[in-house]
Amino acid sequence: MIISLVGYMGSGKSHISKILSEKLNFKLIDLDKEISRRNKLTIPEIFEKKGEIYFRKLERETLEEILATQENIILSLGGGTPVYYNNMEIINHNSKSVFLKASVNTLSERLSKQKEKRPLIANIPDENLPEFVAKHLFERNIFYNKAQFSVNTDLRTPEDIVNEIIEKLYL
Repeated sequence: MIISLVGYMGSGKSHISKILSEKLNFKLIDLDKEISRRNKLTIPEIFEKKGEIYFRKLERETLEEILATQENIILSLGGGTPVYYNNMEIINHNSKSVFLKASVNTLSERLSKQKEKRPLIANIPDENLPEFVAKHLFERNIFYNKAQFSVNTDLRTPEDIVNEIIEKLYL
């Protein structure tokens, strides 16, 4: 079984996927890290040197390869992955998809502490971050909401979130 975690940056995909993989004893794959490893470049370097279209093509190819395996995997996807091509349909067809849902306030609060690691928001002043997140989230929610399951992450412990995911997937 492959469990794919989707959601906006700051929703907790990396953190939750790590705990979930340990609890279920599944292999953990972070799609962005896998793309970086295979190409020996960071994601920002790929964007800078080859452009976003090239990156999205690599992302799609890597996604298809991972989803074609027969392993037990927790797959943490990039925030933009479900938005391109028909990625969300492929994700749903080949895995159990879970949307980690968080409010604009929660996301803005978390992201304001991570701006140096997030090129997309690095230059956005903190006071403008909620507006940026709200607009971006509005555009992407149509894709995230196609996930088979949705789990709210606002004001919840990672353990509670992981337990709800397991409950939803195995009931």
